[in-house]
Amino acid sequence: MPESFKTKLLRWQLNCFPCFLFTGAQIIHLSDDLKEVRLKLPLTWLTRNYIGTIFGGSMFAATDPIYMLMLIKCLGPEYSVVDKGASIRFLRLAKETLYATCILSEEELEEIKTQLKTQAKLDKNYAINLLTKNGEVCASIERTINIRRRANKSTQI
Repeated sequence: MPESFKTKLLRWQLNCFPCFLFTGAQIIHLSDDLKEVRLKLPLTWLTRNYIGTIFGGSMFAATDPIYMLMLIKCLGPEYSVVDKGASIRFLRLAKETLYATCILSEEELEEIKTQLKTQAKLDKNYAINLLTKNGEVCASIERTINIRRRANKSTQI
């Protein structure tokens, strides 16, 4: 799905946000419905480690906010969404720019809403692969996102 002016502006704001900016990564595409995000992590002086490859911390941090922000925007204000945990597995040295794509389907969003009608909270796992231009996986990251329905303010005392 193409970007709109609104999502181009949001992409620019996210890329300039200091916590994301200093990872060295860039969001290069943010779909109009916010269900697809593509990012790149170039090998630069900011992301290079001692041996000349992309620093693992940059890989980890570059993917940190993506699924959480997508879910916050797609589910809306009646849901609380926070990162709960993450792990990374390094598969090969990253000697060039890496790319990742994060996608949420409408079916997945509906499944989350349905499950939260009968349970208080839900933990969802999302796998993100950081790939070279040729499709070789350099790192695989798994993020666990905690999702809850917010309490209705009118029923709170």
